[in-house]
Amino acid sequence: MKISTKGRYALRMLIELATHQEDGFVSLKDISERQGISKKYLEQIVPMLNKSGILRTNRGNKGGYMLAKPASECTVGEVLRATEGSLAPVSCLEYEQNDCPRADICATLYVWKGLEKAVNDYLNSVTVQDIIDHSAEAGNDYCI
Repeated sequence: MKISTKGRYALRMLIELATHQEDGFVSLKDISERQGISKKYLEQIVPMLNKSGILRTNRGNKGGYMLAKPASECTVGEVLRATEGSLAPVSCLEYEQNDCPRADICATLYVWKGLEKAVNDYLNSVTVQDIIDHSAEAGNDYCI
Protein backbone atom coordinates (compact mmCIF):
# COMPACT_ATOMS: atom_id res chain seq x y z
CA MET A 1 0.00 0.00 0.00
CA LYS A 2 1.25 3.43 -0.90
CA ILE A 3 -0.60 6.58 0.12
CA SER A 4 -0.88 9.04 -2.76
CA THR A 5 -0.53 12.81 -2.63
CA LYS A 6 -4.32 12.96 -2.56
CA GLY A 7 -4.43 11.27 0.85
CA ARG A 8 -1.45 13.17 2.22
CA TYR A 9 -2.72 16.54 1.02
CA ALA A 10 -6.19 15.82 2.40
CA LEU A 11 -4.64 15.29 5.83
CA ARG A 12 -2.65 18.50 5.53
CA MET A 13 -5.80 20.35 4.54
CA LEU A 14 -7.72 18.98 7.52
CA ILE A 15 -4.91 19.80 9.93
CA GLU A 16 -4.88 23.33 8.52
CA LEU A 17 -8.64 23.63 9.06
CA ALA A 18 -8.37 22.25 12.59
CA THR A 19 -5.61 24.66 13.56
CA HIS A 20 -7.63 27.59 12.17
CA GLN A 21 -11.06 26.50 13.39
CA GLU A 22 -11.43 29.69 15.42
CA ASP A 23 -11.39 31.58 12.09
CA GLY A 24 -14.60 29.86 11.00
CA PHE A 25 -14.75 28.87 7.34
CA VAL A 26 -11.34 28.93 5.65
CA SER A 27 -10.92 29.53 1.93
CA LEU A 28 -9.09 27.12 -0.36
CA LYS A 29 -6.90 30.03 -1.40
CA ASP A 30 -5.68 30.46 2.19
CA ILE A 31 -5.10 26.72 2.63
CA SER A 32 -3.30 26.57 -0.70
CA GLU A 33 -0.99 29.46 0.17
CA ARG A 34 -0.19 28.28 3.71
CA GLN A 35 0.38 24.67 2.69
CA GLY A 36 2.01 25.19 -0.69
CA ILE A 37 -0.57 22.96 -2.38
CA SER A 38 -2.14 23.89 -5.70
CA LYS A 39 -5.67 25.26 -5.27
CA LYS A 40 -6.73 23.21 -8.29
CA TYR A 41 -5.48 20.04 -6.59
CA LEU A 42 -7.36 20.91 -3.39
CA GLU A 43 -10.50 21.42 -5.50
CA GLN A 44 -10.21 17.76 -6.55
CA ILE A 45 -9.92 16.58 -2.94
CA VAL A 46 -12.78 18.64 -1.50
CA PRO A 47 -15.65 16.67 -3.09
CA MET A 48 -14.30 13.40 -1.66
CA LEU A 49 -14.06 14.85 1.85
CA ASN A 50 -17.40 16.58 1.51
CA LYS A 51 -19.17 13.43 0.29
CA SER A 52 -17.78 11.43 3.19
CA GLY A 53 -19.06 13.98 5.73
CA ILE A 54 -15.62 15.16 6.86
CA LEU A 55 -15.99 18.73 5.59
CA ARG A 56 -18.61 21.45 5.90
CA THR A 57 -18.80 23.98 3.11
CA ASN A 58 -20.20 27.47 2.94
CA ARG A 59 -20.55 29.50 -0.24
CA GLY A 60 -20.56 33.22 -0.52
CA ASN A 61 -18.65 36.17 0.90
CA LYS A 62 -17.50 34.41 4.08
CA GLY A 63 -17.46 31.03 2.42
CA GLY A 64 -14.92 28.29 2.68
CA TYR A 65 -14.42 25.02 4.50
CA MET A 66 -14.31 23.72 8.03
CA LEU A 67 -14.29 20.34 9.71
CA ALA A 68 -17.76 18.80 10.04
CA LYS A 69 -16.81 17.36 13.43
CA PRO A 70 -14.11 17.93 16.02
CA ALA A 71 -10.54 17.07 14.97
CA SER A 72 -10.48 14.57 17.84
CA GLU A 73 -13.21 12.57 16.08
CA CYS A 74 -11.76 12.66 12.57
CA THR A 75 -9.51 9.62 12.05
CA VAL A 76 -6.70 9.22 9.58
CA GLY A 77 -8.37 5.98 8.48
CA GLU A 78 -11.58 7.68 7.41
CA VAL A 79 -9.68 10.43 5.60
CA LEU A 80 -7.56 7.93 3.68
CA ARG A 81 -10.55 5.74 2.81
CA ALA A 82 -12.36 8.85 1.53
CA THR A 83 -9.44 9.86 -0.69
CA GLU A 84 -7.68 6.59 -1.49
CA GLY A 85 -10.56 4.13 -1.48
CA SER A 86 -9.93 0.73 0.04
CA LEU A 87 -6.83 0.28 2.18
CA ALA A 88 -6.85 -3.48 1.55
CA PRO A 89 -3.38 -4.89 0.90
CA VAL A 90 -4.68 -7.32 -1.76
CA SER A 91 -7.53 -7.00 -4.24
CA CYS A 92 -9.55 -9.93 -2.86
CA LEU A 93 -10.10 -7.99 0.39
CA GLU A 94 -11.28 -4.75 -1.22
CA TYR A 95 -14.94 -5.68 -0.84
CA GLU A 96 -16.90 -7.13 2.06
CA GLN A 97 -17.68 -10.26 0.03
CA ASN A 98 -14.48 -12.04 -1.03
CA ASP A 99 -15.29 -13.45 -4.48
CA CYS A 100 -11.86 -14.95 -5.07
CA PRO A 101 -12.26 -18.56 -6.25
CA ARG A 102 -9.25 -19.54 -4.13
CA ALA A 103 -10.46 -17.88 -0.90
CA ASP A 104 -11.38 -21.21 0.75
CA ILE A 105 -8.00 -22.77 0.02
CA CYS A 106 -5.70 -19.73 0.02
CA ALA A 107 -2.79 -20.42 2.35
CA THR A 108 -1.85 -16.74 2.64
CA LEU A 109 -5.28 -15.15 3.06
CA TYR A 110 -4.89 -14.98 6.85
CA VAL A 111 -1.68 -12.98 6.41
CA TRP A 112 -3.42 -10.36 4.24
CA LYS A 113 -6.42 -10.22 6.58
CA GLY A 114 -4.08 -9.69 9.53
CA LEU A 115 -2.20 -6.95 7.71
CA GLU A 116 -5.46 -5.24 6.75
CA LYS A 117 -6.69 -5.40 10.34
CA ALA A 118 -3.43 -3.99 11.71
CA VAL A 119 -3.39 -1.12 9.21
CA ASN A 120 -7.06 -0.25 9.76
CA ASP A 121 -6.85 -0.55 13.54
CA TYR A 122 -3.85 1.76 13.63
CA LEU A 123 -5.17 4.36 11.17
CA ASN A 124 -8.56 4.35 12.90
CA SER A 125 -6.86 5.03 16.23
CA VAL A 126 -5.05 8.19 15.09
CA THR A 127 -7.02 11.42 14.78
CA VAL A 128 -6.28 14.76 13.18
CA GLN A 129 -6.04 16.16 16.72
CA ASP A 130 -3.45 13.49 17.62
CA ILE A 131 -1.29 14.68 14.73
CA ILE A 132 -1.60 18.30 15.85
CA ASP A 133 -0.80 17.39 19.47
CA HIS A 134 2.15 15.18 18.51
CA SER A 135 3.57 17.90 16.31
CA ALA A 136 3.24 20.48 19.10
CA GLU A 137 4.97 18.15 21.59
CA ALA A 138 7.82 17.62 19.17
CA GLY A 139 8.09 21.37 18.66
CA ASN A 140 7.75 20.98 14.91
CA ASP A 141 5.44 22.10 12.20
CA TYR A 142 3.62 19.12 10.80
CA CYS A 143 4.91 17.54 7.61
CA ILE A 144 2.96 14.83 5.86
